[in-house]
Amino acid sequence: MSNILTQIPGFSDPVHDAQQTFRALLAAEARPGYPECLRVEIKVPEGLTPACGAACLTLLDLDVKLWIQPSFSSSVKNWLLFHTGCQLTVYPEEADFALVQDLGSMRDLSVFNPGTGENPEDSTTLLIQIASFNGGKSITLTGPGILSPKSMAPSVPNTFWEFWEQNYPLYPLGIDVFLFTEDSVMGLPRTAKYS
Repeated sequence: MSNILTQIPGFSDPVHDAQQTFRALLAAEARPGYPECLRVEIKVPEGLTPACGAACLTLLDLDVKLWIQPSFSSSVKNWLLFHTGCQLTVYPEEADFALVQDLGSMRDLSVFNPGTGENPEDSTTLLIQIASFNGGKSITLTGPGILSPKSMAPSVPNTFWEFWEQNYPLYPLGIDVFLFTEDSVMGLPRTAKYS
């Protein structure tokens, strides 16, 4: 670990920026389908959005296993290892978090861990970078935290919603998702149902 180097700094104000990012992630998870802007100063390697990079620095640490989509560059991997000390795994089912930049090339999101009956919280959380919260298939979300049906159309492939149709009925098991654009995050907890 000690020989991993990066020229790119992390947060400019680590404590304050991590707290602000964590609050935004909690708000996004509590209000599914509503984007939360991440207002932190951060430099990230090419291929990683500032919003997703901020989330990684906030959520990852020495005890976390991270699966990274192979399309990410080594500079992203080195930056994450240097700043968080997380453990990388090549086995999706072992991952606490999974970092995805090209959802269209993912064969099957069900390869990730949905948790167990005894420990549903041990499931994988997906950190997915997308181009926009608009321009995709229009769907309506319902469920806890959604006071009235919420229409949305994030730019994800239709296969994502096919996966989500199988994910929702697994509750209390299932996978939680954060969608990231350049500067914002949207939460999709396993409790959110779409139509």
